[in-house]
Amino acid sequence: MKRIYFLLILVVSLSAMQILQAQQVDRRTPQMTRGTEQTRQTNTIRSGLSDLTVRAQNMNELLTQDIGNARWLRIIYRELDMLKEKNAPLYYPTVPVRGEGNLFSTIFQLVVEGKVAAYENPISGREVFDEDHILDLKTGLLDPYEIMYETVRSPDGSTYFTINEVDIPSEQVKSFYVKEAWYFDQNNSVYDVKILALCPRLNLYADFGDQTAAMFWVLYEDIRPYVSSRHIMTSNINNARTFTIDDYFRRRMYEGEIYNTENLMNLPLQSYSETPEELQLERERIEAELVAFEQSLWFQPDSAQTAPTTRRAARAAARTTARQERAPATPRNTSTSTGSGSSSSSTRSIRR
Repeated sequence: MKRIYFLLILVVSLSAMQILQAQQVDRRTPQMTRGTEQTRQTNTIRSGLSDLTVRAQNMNELLTQDIGNARWLRIIYRELDMLKEKNAPLYYPTVPVRGEGNLFSTIFQLVVEGKVAAYENPISGREVFDEDHILDLKTGLLDPYEIMYETVRSPDGSTYFTINEVDIPSEQVKSFYVKEAWYFDQNNSVYDVKILALCPRLNLYADFGDQTAAMFWVLYEDIRPYVSSRHIMTSNINNARTFTIDDYFRRRMYEGEIYNTENLMNLPLQSYSETPEELQLERERIEAELVAFEQSLWFQPDSAQTAPTTRRAARAAARTTARQERAPATPRNTSTSTGSGSSSSSTRSIRR
């Protein structure tokens, strides 16, 4: 009899432990769905945004550009128009197809599933990437931009949100802010550009006119392990998906205009550019400064020393060409006689 009681207690204990483990494993973060109830594993496989493996984390650390030792650094903010041809690969498809979407839908899924932190976009001043400025998903993203979601309560009492993929406003995000760091590392003799952060800008349609709102900032180092596996089509002629979103940013295949720089007085370009013409001239001036700094890093031969050698070589080549052109018209060695009383004389020989 005691043995039976012991077995019953053992079975009840094992069942309780399994229930506790299942509750701990259960998802407690917001998740993406396609309109039907799905398990976490099914959602992860279909969205293509699986958890990072150890290999992916190590690869991300190896690809990280260290700008802490940079002796020269300049922060540049660009605006990417997603409707331009060079940026179109990051915008299409606007509706996720077979679990693959554009840049914004990928970032949105990462934020909603809690894999990437979204930071507040400050109204004035510089953005800060710390825990105190992490954006609240419900009050800072879903409710203000009227993104439809469903609140689901899990058995353990916690709640999470489910969002249909068709409700993601991918088509309305027609521009991005990109924060770049142009730097020179004297220790390694490296002059390069590092992508620091991205900010999607949502087009809002209202009765008083269309407006654009900067939604949030995400660190590029956080999303790179995920976008490095997102292959995109970059050409209308070659439809092979040979590039990833990470390749597109690392190779700087995008095109964007400068709208701000980091400066002492924290002044945007528009504050001291009164007209669009002045703003464009200021953008060109900044671009020229970046190019001029890169050119000043490398040794350039002195034109005053190379010019005489070049001129002497040019004059020698000209004299050789002139002799070659005159040579066929000059007679060879000949002699003429003017009679018995005259002496014969030969013409001067021209050596060719």
